[in-house]
Amino acid sequence: TMKKSDLNRDQFISELVGNFGEKATYSTKEIRTIYEANDLGWPAWLTNDDHRVGRGQYSLEAVVTPITAAKQSAPAQTVSANSLSIQTSGFTENLIPQKDDLFVPFGNFKTVRDIIKSRMFYPIFITGLSGNGKTYMVEQACAALKREVIRVNFTVETDEDDLIGGFRLVDGETKFFKGPLIKAMERGAVLLADEIDLANPAKVMCMQSILEGSGYFIKKTGEFIQPAPGFTVIATANTKGKGSDDGRFIGTNILNEAFLERYPITCEQQYPSVSIEKRILDKVAVSLGQDDDEFIGKLVDWADIIRKTFMDGGVDEIISTRRLVHIIKAYSIFNDRMTAITMCTNRFDEETKVAFLDLYTKLDATVELSEETSDEIMDKINEI
Repeated sequence: TMKKSDLNRDQFISELVGNFGEKATYSTKEIRTIYEANDLGWPAWLTNDDHRVGRGQYSLEAVVTPITAAKQSAPAQTVSANSLSIQTSGFTENLIPQKDDLFVPFGNFKTVRDIIKSRMFYPIFITGLSGNGKTYMVEQACAALKREVIRVNFTVETDEDDLIGGFRLVDGETKFFKGPLIKAMERGAVLLADEIDLANPAKVMCMQSILEGSGYFIKKTGEFIQPAPGFTVIATANTKGKGSDDGRFIGTNILNEAFLERYPITCEQQYPSVSIEKRILDKVAVSLGQDDDEFIGKLVDWADIIRKTFMDGGVDEIISTRRLVHIIKAYSIFNDRMTAITMCTNRFDEETKVAFLDLYTKLDATVELSEETSDEIMDKINEI
């Protein structure tokens, strides 16, 4: 324990962040814990500077940020909180996503941004086909608002220990590590539950009370976590939590109905319109030193036709926005349209790939199929 004369404001902030993490607000209990541990009374500077922003809540962001920024290169250390040893790296990591100049807002972006901006606890379930920017949209909304986001990629193995935390053996000593869900609550951050429909429904029921906006009692430590202002949960999924009937998203599960009911709204994210998608590809192309508007226009029209055919049941596969970006990147490497498209459609079965390539040649008179691919198309026609 430090002597009274040794604990100045900066040292107090360092201990506070080391024990409870860097976040927008701290509770009276957290502040008192540090000063009582050092045999001190309530700090006069905290009262005089009027940091109080709510009942039992104090904003120290203006003080915390410069101090922690100066310590980003500090080595990992072990600190003690609530009688439990917790291994940290100073909690100096920056959880605000980097703003991407290539991002083009569309779909549910405004809805997501407005909810995050409100700082209300209002969980959102975002569903949509793969590669249409669900996760990217949430991250960029947080980047625009300078809000922290903790992304958790769910799998069938994700459980309470992964989300809430658990004991780990470190240097022969058992230490409790708080999980990402608890850290998000404490920091007032956005928890991005990515691919939530891959989770085992029984293993994520620990989120029930949290999804109601209540605090969480950690059974293993006896600590009650009250969510800080700004905390919320945003889940993304390829399904609506009812499984995948067509087998396209194998591994997805039927989630518990009570779990799904705790998300007030569900946003259905579609692929961008032709004009928006062209803007997206234009930005990517320019960033790669490419300037081929004609190619981008044909690519977007090609993808649009395939999607409409997919919705009508004419094909079993789809060209996502993400795959169009892959094609633009391949084109910047190989500088050949058909090579880029062929390489990026090789993931599909042979019949689908040939059909997609044939369709593109009908839209773009400057390209032609290779002799091998042309023979494959003739073979398919003869089979019919």
